[in-house]
Amino acid sequence: MNKREGERGGETLEGTLERIVFQNSESQWTVARLVVTSGAAPVTVVGSLYGVAAGTPLSLRGTWEVDRKYGRQFRVESYRTRSPETLLGIERYLGSGMIPGIGPELAKRLVERFGLETLSVIEKDPDRLIEVDGIGPARARRVADSWVAQRDIQDVMVFLRGHGVSTAYAVRIYRRYGTDAVGIVRRNPYRLAIDIWGIGFKIADGIARSLGIDARAPERLEAGVLHVLGELAEDGHTYAPQEEVRRRAGELLGAEADGAMLGEAIERLLDGGLVVRERLTGDAPCLSIAAMWRSEAEAAAAFGQLCATPAAAWSIDVEAALGWFEQRAGIQLAAEQRRAVAAAMRDKCVVITGGPGVGKTTIVRAIVSLLTAKQRVVGLAAPTGRAAKRLSESTGAPAVTLHRLLEFDPRRGVFERGAQNRLEMDALVVDEMSMVDTELFRALVAAMPPAARLILVGDVDQLPSVGPGAVLADVIASGAASVVELTEIFRQAAESRIVINAHRVNRGEAPDLESPPGGEPGRSDFYFVEREDPVTARDTLVELVCERIPARFGLDARRDIQVLTPMHRGEVGTLALNQTLQARLNPPAPELGELSRGERVIRVGDKVMQVRNDYEKDVFNGDVGLVCALRQAEGDGERERALVVELADGRTVDYTAGDVDQLAHAYAISVHKSQGSEYPAVVLPLLTQHYLMLQRNLLYTAISRGKRLVVLVGSRRAVMMAVRNKSAGSRWTWLAERIRAALAGEKPRELVP
Repeated sequence: MNKREGERGGETLEGTLERIVFQNSESQWTVARLVVTSGAAPVTVVGSLYGVAAGTPLSLRGTWEVDRKYGRQFRVESYRTRSPETLLGIERYLGSGMIPGIGPELAKRLVERFGLETLSVIEKDPDRLIEVDGIGPARARRVADSWVAQRDIQDVMVFLRGHGVSTAYAVRIYRRYGTDAVGIVRRNPYRLAIDIWGIGFKIADGIARSLGIDARAPERLEAGVLHVLGELAEDGHTYAPQEEVRRRAGELLGAEADGAMLGEAIERLLDGGLVVRERLTGDAPCLSIAAMWRSEAEAAAAFGQLCATPAAAWSIDVEAALGWFEQRAGIQLAAEQRRAVAAAMRDKCVVITGGPGVGKTTIVRAIVSLLTAKQRVVGLAAPTGRAAKRLSESTGAPAVTLHRLLEFDPRRGVFERGAQNRLEMDALVVDEMSMVDTELFRALVAAMPPAARLILVGDVDQLPSVGPGAVLADVIASGAASVVELTEIFRQAAESRIVINAHRVNRGEAPDLESPPGGEPGRSDFYFVEREDPVTARDTLVELVCERIPARFGLDARRDIQVLTPMHRGEVGTLALNQTLQARLNPPAPELGELSRGERVIRVGDKVMQVRNDYEKDVFNGDVGLVCALRQAEGDGERERALVVELADGRTVDYTAGDVDQLAHAYAISVHKSQGSEYPAVVLPLLTQHYLMLQRNLLYTAISRGKRLVVLVGSRRAVMMAVRNKSAGSRWTWLAERIRAALAGEKPRELVP
């Protein structure tokens, strides 16, 4: 962690950029050396700099700081370029590569010909450039156009910075809109909240206020409504009652936006096709983002059609096949398991659901074995790479992520597989269905062959998907699929306190928090360490992870133990715990190497997590791995350094400096991020300060992630608050109703005018 000292008020520093040491291609975060105009020794400057190159004269505004590792440096808050005033300065400026078509040699010839007037000639009289050897009319036009483009970049950056936009966001805005950026932002800054990743309503609203846009302006009211619907989608809802949207929008926009104005804004969004209004239940109209409405409606229609289409006839004697599998596997299936396998052999669409220890893995292995023996083409898929790997290991057959199965094209943002290019298989088994959201389900059912069987496996009582929808629960509620709910805990699993307590929590009963009988180390796989104070709980958790659990159970603190926590903030949130655990488990080691991103340092040996989908790398939000190396590509400087991460599924992925923002430390992660994963050991802090997130399905999900050991650290009251809170987390979705309507042959509902 960098330490800043000696900050003073903002200062102005002028000089010429000598060289760029490092620059992030995405955010333009830059480390550079500046030759100061005053004649002092060159200094290090850090900050987001865009459209500048070595030799560029700059006027910088910022503060001095002392970095623990790199020493004294100037942190840039804003900047502007200046025209060089000497012949050498002009030559270096043009020869820096900033203007395409001009290199060092040509820059020298230009300055020799035009002297101090060189920049004026390029800008105002570019036809004269042909006076220089090596420049013809076409090249002269290219140089002039490049010069204008660079000036436009600076104009855009100055405008955006002048209205409170950070340089990193200004870079994204310029890349999205180009030289039209100023005009677009002036006309409707709220477009930024829709078009630019990372810019939400509040940032766009601040820019609008700076531009003098009235608080009651139509574009502000419309942006507020869209922002509320977007937030509701992030919370998992596919629609919301119109009055609820209006209420939330009113709170967001303030007293200036009365109910009548918001109603008019909603009508304009409906007319523009950005929002859909519909009634499915009762008389209250509801609103959806148009894209979300289409995903849910299309998913329901495709799934209803799949269920209604007769399956291909299979001449399989199910009882004989079950006997063959039992003899071959050396096991005897329970009645529920036999019923589940028989349903998969017989019915078109099947859901197999149940908690830990009820034999879902054995059922899937039986289904795959029987279908393969009958020479049926069976596909295996899961939402994430780690879940697909577990599925493959348990069945002995290849399994892939749903995105890979459906051949997602990251450049175009579309699935290659669909209604016009369906999958080629007789049956598809999808594991961890609780993680599948509405949009992914739409893509999946659209690509299914009409006569193929679809077998969905998952635990409906776990946390729902991160994306909008409650697909597994809605498919079960629709009645369209055969549902086999597994409840019998097998004898070996029944000896596990993890399994017992997970099921107790799921039934709304208090887990057994007492110490295991005998008190001998290793006699139990579930422990509760009572701590009421958050700081004490954090210290105890760190001791457990770093010392006590590795010593008692022989587990590796980084690879085998996963801390799960309900929240990001607070003494036992992900932020504080990652900082503390990194310091204990992976302190600085200069011989191994590290990459810094602002205040965050990622070192070789760190446990990290992917925080957003990267389809080109084939890594997804929630994938966890260890940084195993710091690679140095050809050339020198930090720009060419790349972290090599070994993922849980065994693959290695390179992250250049520009990719590091996709990674976060993963010594501690949220319970939501743990979906679809299993860990040898789970440590979970649970305190009353987490009251906003204390839910039964959250505690149930966290406990069921542990295979060999689960340790709760916290208060009994917090545990019981979670057990009793079943209602939290319910979602507004209409998938079940839409599927029932599709099966009944009803036409699509009329939208509310």
